[in-house]
Amino acid sequence: MGKKIGDAVNRIGIPTVAVGALLLVLLIAAAALGQSIPTLLTDMLKRVGMNGILVLAMVPAIKSGTGPNFALPVGIEGGLMAMIICMQFNFEGWGLMAASALLCIVLCTAIGYLYGQLMNAVKGAEMTIATYSGFAIVAFFNILWLAIPFSNRKMGWMLGTGLRETIQLKNFNASRIISDLLAVKIAGVTIPIGLMLTLALFCLAVWLFFKTKTGMAIYAGGQNPRFAEASGLNIDRNRIVANILSTILAGLGIILYAQGYGFVQLYNGPLNMAFPAVAAVLVGGATASKASIPNVLIGVCLFQGLMTTAMPVMNQIFTGTDLSDIMRIIIQNGVILYALTKVKSGGDR
Repeated sequence: MGKKIGDAVNRIGIPTVAVGALLLVLLIAAAALGQSIPTLLTDMLKRVGMNGILVLAMVPAIKSGTGPNFALPVGIEGGLMAMIICMQFNFEGWGLMAASALLCIVLCTAIGYLYGQLMNAVKGAEMTIATYSGFAIVAFFNILWLAIPFSNRKMGWMLGTGLRETIQLKNFNASRIISDLLAVKIAGVTIPIGLMLTLALFCLAVWLFFKTKTGMAIYAGGQNPRFAEASGLNIDRNRIVANILSTILAGLGIILYAQGYGFVQLYNGPLNMAFPAVAAVLVGGATASKASIPNVLIGVCLFQGLMTTAMPVMNQIFTGTDLSDIMRIIIQNGVILYALTKVKSGGDR
């Protein structure tokens, strides 16, 4: 019996089982402490929908063999720039969302191509270089937010030049425009159907892409580069395509994320956004060389559920002390460390 349980845990993955068990314990504790479970579930569903595409951006990068995309801010900054440009020209509501998405695809395709070229130049050290690339692009865009002469006063400081750190989307009639679409309330739990449908459509699109000839070539090159190259596949080109797709998903993901919170956060806001996304996909059972859509959905549900539940529970248990952020950092970085240690030891090769 013990052997069967051990085999099941190994098959599912230790991080997935551990985080799932911790989430269950926290939900029970929340109920015992008098927390509103419907409110927690509502917040959890909202966070899952908002963060889902950012986690989904990990799949193309992992399948191509470049590992988890720690350079997620590269795509995020492209998405933010697309939104800022559209807001500069006073796009509002659904027009702002559509125009931002289209411009994001254009910008992130160019940025993703350059990033893909960089990944081909540093084979063997992709995750390290990706992390520094993400930090560097944030610093570069910090300069742009101050230097580019945007003139829309809804985005700029009251005095001086440059963009505000936080730009409210309610001024552009786009706050929660997708999150509130078709939302229904069942047993006290608000289900953001529009948000969930958007995530489902993106997951379907990525799944279908990897059923195409190009998608299967990317996966083959990521799993066994030497065999794929011997079969006549262009590994470098496929890696660039995968990184372009990952960058585009990151850009579109931040647009969905921003409308959910109701504001666009610039400057150092995107600096550490890659780490929760990487942790989520690893919690879902992915490794640094294998990832799937179920890994994304399971991971984002468990990770965001844990983050949502831990805050009120820990704050109530330890009155006067906010341990939620400490717990988030421990879980987030602990999962990443565990997964990467398994890879280095050959656990998933």
